[in-house]
Amino acid sequence: MSDPGIQAVQHIAELPDSALEASAYVLNEQLGAVRAVLSEDGVSALVIVLPAAGPDHSDWRLALARDLAREFAPQRVNVVARGSDAATQALLTYLEGAPGVTGHYLEAHD
Repeated sequence: MSDPGIQAVQHIAELPDSALEASAYVLNEQLGAVRAVLSEDGVSALVIVLPAAGPDHSDWRLALARDLAREFAPQRVNVVARGSDAATQALLTYLEGAPGVTGHYLEAHD
């Protein structure tokens, strides 16, 4: 069996309340760091953990996950909306063992 590689996790702790401003912040201020993580040796997957947000944020978050997954395939990229520590960790653990899951936006719920 081949080495599955490393699942990196990048936390973005705070975002603007506005969906448009939050999207612009991630693309302008965080995209370089995301690409740098995906360029590291041994990284086979990245999960970007964002703060929980309303439904108006879902579209840009899904687009971020989808577009990064396409750009960096065969590496996997998913975006997670943070829930409780336990729910977020359970989702990260699931994704680490799910080699076919990429390009998704998931919300951690209790």
